[in-house]
Amino acid sequence: MSEQESDPIRYMERTRAQYESLGYEPYAWATNSGPPPWAPVTKPLSRSRLGLIATGGIYRVGQTAFTHHDDTTFRAIPSDCPADELRATHFAYDLTDARSDINVVFPVDPLRALQDSGDIGELAPAFFTCMGGIYSQRRVRDELAPALVERCHADDIDLVLLVPV
Repeated sequence: MSEQESDPIRYMERTRAQYESLGYEPYAWATNSGPPPWAPVTKPLSRSRLGLIATGGIYRVGQTAFTHHDDTTFRAIPSDCPADELRATHFAYDLTDARSDINVVFPVDPLRALQDSGDIGELAPAFFTCMGGIYSQRRVRDELAPALVERCHADDIDLVLLVPV
């Protein structure tokens, strides 16, 4: 491995450069004033319903692809949807690997294997995906996050695996 290949990826610098190349204002990172709220796990994973929320811009063939500017919509994808019916679109990461194997950003096949083995009680009826890299923190907080929470509650999801990109 060359020295360049072993260097860490400087995500914050790359994100700033990406936003600048698109003509956006400099990206302002969200900060939290205290520790995040924590909800204790109250039952074993083997008896839980697991959901998935991913920010990799995944959508199913036939659904509308995400747009690149502050798209705060999300897509519900049936948890039994075949991986070969899933696509990715995103402006802030290299899509090569996601387009080769969607599981790198939306791990549907590994989650199904965990359900089949009994490690997970069951998968939620639908998984959710959205566009990461949304510039408006306010819109994520006020629009996207509450809509996803509402859907997770409606689907009686016990735990959610978050897969950011």
